[in-house]
Amino acid sequence: MENELGVKPIKKLLWKLAVPAITAQIVNVLYNIVDRIYIGHIPVTGKLSLTGVGVCMPLIMLISAFAMLAGMGGAPRASIMLGRNDKEEAERILGNCTALLVLISLTLTVVFLFFAEPFLLTFGASENTIGYAMDYMHIYSFGTIFVQLTLGLNAFITAQGFAKISMKTTLIGAVTNIILDPIFIFFFGMGVKGAALATVISQALSAIWVLTFLLGKQTILKLQLKNLRLRGKTIFPCILLGLSPFVMQATESILNVCFNSSLLKYGGDTAVGAMTILTSMMQFSMLPLTGLSQGAQPITGYNFGAKQPERVRESFSILLKCSLGYSAALWLIIMLFPRPLAMLFAEDAAFLDYTVWALRIFMATSALMGIQIACQQTFIAIGNAKTSLFLAIYRKIILLIPLIYILPHFFEKKDMAVFLAEPVADFIAVTTTAILFAWQFKKAMKDLEAKTENA
Repeated sequence: MENELGVKPIKKLLWKLAVPAITAQIVNVLYNIVDRIYIGHIPVTGKLSLTGVGVCMPLIMLISAFAMLAGMGGAPRASIMLGRNDKEEAERILGNCTALLVLISLTLTVVFLFFAEPFLLTFGASENTIGYAMDYMHIYSFGTIFVQLTLGLNAFITAQGFAKISMKTTLIGAVTNIILDPIFIFFFGMGVKGAALATVISQALSAIWVLTFLLGKQTILKLQLKNLRLRGKTIFPCILLGLSPFVMQATESILNVCFNSSLLKYGGDTAVGAMTILTSMMQFSMLPLTGLSQGAQPITGYNFGAKQPERVRESFSILLKCSLGYSAALWLIIMLFPRPLAMLFAEDAAFLDYTVWALRIFMATSALMGIQIACQQTFIAIGNAKTSLFLAIYRKIILLIPLIYILPHFFEKKDMAVFLAEPVADFIAVTTTAILFAWQFKKAMKDLEAKTENA
């Protein structure tokens, strides 16, 4: 696969790697979306249960963020090392990131078990929904290590070019979750506890699959005991590169808190419940784009390490066109058919009316997000940690969070202003990203060409 990444036509490689990665991302979204669909249809308590699970999202996102810190930081560096024919260092990166994932998992599990309730109350839970939120989070916390290993180590499988194996990781978990959800929620009458238990079991099976592959004969990079000892010069560059995806995901957690607290103030439990659905829509919209960029990442990273600038340029060009085309098409579907999409999660007519109205505002500029993700993920693929980290911080912390609190002062309809913060921040962020990328990427390619000429 190493030779293929540097020799085969980019379009064929991207198709081969991206389709399984996109499928995996779509399927991965089903973990939370299927939970919410089933929970939203629980008789009598469905609406409050859905809102309760919704306020758990910041903690769930934080767990995923730490997995990205190790996985999305280490995997691109492993690809670059493979491009340089340094397999030994690539395996050290894999081992060090695995050790980091285990340490993080144990820490997060203890923290969430003891401090879940104050966190959830801060994140927008009310006295009506805190019970459902606690039921879900207590069980989910025990599965933290499975989530970390699955998300973090699966990136290393994709980085080697085994996109189909990576896809099967998420398929195993998602299919198991879809089967177990109705059994635990309705047949055994466990409600939100059943949804959490189904998710933990599903993630455990996925984690076993990932570890079995990385310890087996098919993998290029093998997980070895000797590489589990943390080494500063190996792990710190991975953490630095992983800070961008970490911040992107962790700030989603902070954003969820900001949105939920503001919406609870201006629109009550209905607005917070609608935000749960909007978050699901956004996840479904953006994660396939992440899958596409994950398919391009091994190609871009390998060829950057192998000093082939033209293939790096071509890889980005194709990624940008595909990403922008997808985000534009999805935006059109959401604008034309918001109610059928919202009906997947709820049945209450008034609640649906509110959600449809909010969805059109919240996703107003999502067509442009293909540009944002293609540029930002390419920065990560070529090892440009600083710019990628700045863009992650800029969009969410510098722009979006202040706008959530500033815009309501300028509009009579306060809850509308909160939802409007998302498209305003996205438009400004995409414009900034495009300008920065045009400058930085051109410079990186010139430097790479100079190294090629001097080699």
